[in-house]
Amino acid sequence: MSAPRLRATPLPGIGVQYDLVTREHRHLSVVAHRDGTRTVNMYRADDPDSCAHSLRLAGAEAGALIDALMPSHHSPSLLYTTDLGLVAERVEVSATSRWNGRLLGETCMRTETGASIVAVLRRAEAIPSPAPDFRLVGGDTLIVIGTREGVDAAAAILGQE
Repeated sequence: MSAPRLRATPLPGIGVQYDLVTREHRHLSVVAHRDGTRTVNMYRADDPDSCAHSLRLAGAEAGALIDALMPSHHSPSLLYTTDLGLVAERVEVSATSRWNGRLLGETCMRTETGASIVAVLRRAEAIPSPAPDFRLVGGDTLIVIGTREGVDAAAAILGQE
């Protein structure tokens, strides 16, 4: 199973909304408000667009929850986000991906999405700036940089079976 994807969406004047779909296909979101508070939302299983529960946390409460859930304070897939609207994210190539064993250039990634693959993590090795003739292997983790939309489109391409 590939790493879950955490989508970050800027909410101008409010903060950032982080969305996650669990392996049980449950939709969760956290709104990180600019004032340090957090709103945790859980959506209905039969209607993933309908909020079933919402919990507002003060900054200190949110910090305690973060410490309990993940002491490192980092999402496993989202590496970095900027005020310019660029994100860096890890995207795994599964063993069943149509790109397993094929060349990176065949994906037409930059042309199709505007996103760039700046490195590949393979086992304990990091391969920076892979060329178009780089052969992808199931289990590779690609570091993709671009707009939120571009990175999502790149993940969709890489997830094709």
